[in-house]
Amino acid sequence: MKAKQIIGIGLIGLMLFSIAYVGCQGDNPPIKKVTPDPKTQKQEITAPEFSADSAFAYIASQVKFGPRVPNSSAHVACGDWMVELLHNYGAKVIEQKADLKAFDGTVLHSRNIIASFAPENPQRILLCAHWDTRPFGDKDPDKTKWSKPIDGANDGASGVGVLLEMARQFKDKAPAIGVDLIFFDSEDYGTPEFKQDKGPDVLNPNFISSWCLGSQHFIQNPHVRPYNPRFGILLDMVGSGDAMFNKEKYSSEIAADVINLVWGTASKLGYGQYFYNEDVEGVIDDHVMLNRGGLRVIDIIDTRPQPVAMGLGGYKFGGYHHTHNDNLNVIDKNTLKAVGQTLMHVVYNQ
Repeated sequence: MKAKQIIGIGLIGLMLFSIAYVGCQGDNPPIKKVTPDPKTQKQEITAPEFSADSAFAYIASQVKFGPRVPNSSAHVACGDWMVELLHNYGAKVIEQKADLKAFDGTVLHSRNIIASFAPENPQRILLCAHWDTRPFGDKDPDKTKWSKPIDGANDGASGVGVLLEMARQFKDKAPAIGVDLIFFDSEDYGTPEFKQDKGPDVLNPNFISSWCLGSQHFIQNPHVRPYNPRFGILLDMVGSGDAMFNKEKYSSEIAADVINLVWGTASKLGYGQYFYNEDVEGVIDDHVMLNRGGLRVIDIIDTRPQPVAMGLGGYKFGGYHHTHNDNLNVIDKNTLKAVGQTLMHVVYNQ
């Protein structure tokens, strides 16, 4: 999964305090209390129950196809399966196919899969994940496995599994707002570790642009014009048992209100042990490419805070990241439940 390296200086949170003034009563007449009209109060909607078992089954099905690397038979078969499933759930499905060039010149036969629910509704939100897998296990302790593709149970399949379960729920009970589920391809074909003499060159535009090819293509070729959802939420590595979802810098810079909405919802639902209030450095991920194109998309991604030079707030990823340990053993249904139920509540209350 992408470069995901530390870039720039961490965010400094600003807290605003409001001061209420209460005057002396004295001989003034009592203030009449006004009771809000229930008809004008927005009633909170109870979202359908998200099934972590179902989401896990969708992840297992993806892994069973094998590594979903572009140009492979597993990639084709898994894409066909996803398209059929989304059709069955009542979505309008668009397959956005394109030949995209990888860092080494390889032409990747790519396929963004776009599933729109209530496409006629002009009020929309975007939920997305990448569905391809890393063609290199370039962080694996065993160097002999560096050039072998990984299962990507968490890095790719977990986000897809959560969104497919949400699609199943949309079929049974449609939310009031239109929803676009976009599964980006060729996200994880970026320059491998063993091709970098001095580590990732995060300031090099060519290095950055070697990642997230599907979302780069989409933002230049949206399925409808103009495309302007209220906001978007990207899911990436959302299934690990010890996952930590911190507030990623680029997300907070572009859509702090959405970050607060999602993290606040998670806390209210009792999932605060997964959604932390710590700010971490920026991650090169699909949301960066989408935000550059004018959208407002946040990233829910497993980041483990760690101090770096100058005392700035950095992060690292779980030990499974870009290794052959990224298999079904990494996935925990409790984490899937926390992410899925939080998103369900956000969507159904739009």
